Amino acid sequence: MMASLSNPFIGFHSHLPCFTPTSAEILSITRRNPWYNFDPFRSEKTHSRYNHCLPMTSSSETSKKSKRVWIWTQNKHVMTAAVERGWDTFVFSSHYPQLARDWSSIAVICPLFIGEGGIFDGQKNRVARVFDVSSPEELERLTLEEDQSENIVVNLLDWQVIPAENIVAAFQSSQKTVFAISNNPSEAQIFLEALEHGLGGIILKVEDVEPVLELKEYFDRRNQESNQLNLTKATVTRVHVAGMGDRVCVDLCSLLRPGEGLLVGSFARGLFLVHSECLESSYIASRPFRVNAGPVHAYVAVPGGKTCYLSELKAGKEVIVVNQQGQQRIAIVGRVKIETRQLVLVEAKSDSDDQTIYSILLQNAETVALVCPSQGDTLSKTAVPVTSLKVGDEVLLRIQGGARHTGIEIQEFIVEN
Repeated sequence: MMASLSNPFIGFHSHLPCFTPTSAEILSITRRNPWYNFDPFRSEKTHSRYNHCLPMTSSSETSKKSKRVWIWTQNKHVMTAAVERGWDTFVFSSHYPQLARDWSSIAVICPLFIGEGGIFDGQKNRVARVFDVSSPEELERLTLEEDQSENIVVNLLDWQVIPAENIVAAFQSSQKTVFAISNNPSEAQIFLEALEHGLGGIILKVEDVEPVLELKEYFDRRNQESNQLNLTKATVTRVHVAGMGDRVCVDLCSLLRPGEGLLVGSFARGLFLVHSECLESSYIASRPFRVNAGPVHAYVAVPGGKTCYLSELKAGKEVIVVNQQGQQRIAIVGRVKIETRQLVLVEAKSDSDDQTIYSILLQNAETVALVCPSQGDTLSKTAVPVTSLKVGDEVLLRIQGGARHTGIEIQEFIVEN
């Protein structure tokens, strides 16, 4: 149930349709921008050029639509931060037309105005109906479909009394885009994720830049899920029992399916897809939430294109779960177990580069496996246990830049052996 506006996105690529001009361009903008000489409640022909909702689609928009974000602020720094991150729709009090005029002179924005009965554009067209809700009974009495507005804004006077799940459930059959007014990114995340689908949009009402940065970071993490990773087929060149070491079991707050696992490796330049313990075994019960990932020194892929050491994982941190096709999702770590176990060294080379060696150490156990390339349209062979792994077997690698600083990929000469 998600809808699209100009840019703010969960699931999804972030385009930047707005820009901040130089001083030499301001005069040109004021001549072109129909909002520069406007009265928010005076209709003029120039207002017909305004479109408060410029639809944009993401590359993954098939069953999903993009979330929408409007910013409600009087702080110029907040405005600048939002525009730089692709959010160009701003909500103003009808008492502050000059503020909207001033901001329109330095950036291309889409102003909306709070008035009696809703939110309006500059032509006095109501683009959203606002409902103040203070109790579950008031929520049940709302009749949305009789309203002609394209958007609905729910102002929860005490959202902790009315769970976010109730809001989503109440509006899930509506064809309108339903916004909630939020005062911080944590609240926004609750509304955007409740009952899996969440509301269609958020009005972030803040006077500080930090919440804007945090919300955009949240969207960027979720956007990563829509990007398919390129996985490379590699051939095992060596399997060697290495001795004892401290290995890490990562227990997630999500159930993993066959073919899914974590990207782990001794070197950041190449991460192996380590399978979860979701497969049935005659040795031990299935644990579809667990990945026996490797020793404490190993890198593991986390959101944002970053890596961290397995030893750094703890409850509440996020990791990237990837399947055979490279499709990824974010999962939360629920627990980490570090125990001393016998380890096996696995080395492999990609078909396109027989000079670079990629390696990983894993516990020498039947339940620990590496994901194999899929065979055409069939997934008959999902993973190979390390106890059965031999030279010549094919596994999946994520090849990337090897130089890292605090988990962030950097351009730097580096040699790792």
